[in-house]
Amino acid sequence: MKNHWTSKISFSLLAAALCLCSFISIALSISDNQIHRFDDVLINWIQGMESPGMTRWMQFFTWIGSGRQVVIITILAMLVLYLYLGHRRELLFLTSVLVGSTVLNALLKVVFGRARPTIHRIIEVSGYSFPSGHSMASFSLYGGLAFLIWKHIPSFTGRVFMMVASAVFILTIGMSRIYLGVHYPSDVVGGYFISGCWLFTCIWFYRRYLQRLSRLQTSSIV
Repeated sequence: MKNHWTSKISFSLLAAALCLCSFISIALSISDNQIHRFDDVLINWIQGMESPGMTRWMQFFTWIGSGRQVVIITILAMLVLYLYLGHRRELLFLTSVLVGSTVLNALLKVVFGRARPTIHRIIEVSGYSFPSGHSMASFSLYGGLAFLIWKHIPSFTGRVFMMVASAVFILTIGMSRIYLGVHYPSDVVGGYFISGCWLFTCIWFYRRYLQRLSRLQTSSIV
């Protein structure tokens, strides 16, 4: 049991470290202006799909990935977790993930101060570009929910469906920001990596807390 627990901790910390290293690599490439080819290729490919129907679709996903909608979805998810599953600790975990991700995004935007793209904007937004707030929020929300709901889904098919649905929402919300011309692809990918680092770090602390709580309960029974 102890070895199994240690492997879980190691995986969470390893994943967080890999995400952090990937984010730092992207950030350095942006600072040295070496990532423009990656950005240009993806921008041309994604914006090359432009059509009235695609624009409405991308506007919808960027809408559900915005701050107010993320808050609403989070509250609804927390109500389900509490009312139907009765797990208060999971609510604290999800709140910590999302609040921490929001604060981290605001700080990083100020630190890097990257201007948004100015070519072919379909919508207008203000503020700095790197890392993408929509990408960080979607990764934190749907990644956090996938982690919490995973153990409550008994079937393999259900788990696969949940993971695919989460991935589709995360990737499409990020793609919508590129399509609408308000983020570079490196903003989106960087947002995924740094929020992944934060999420896996929170998972490590959460599991460590559960382990400590389990030990206390066992010792009190004995």
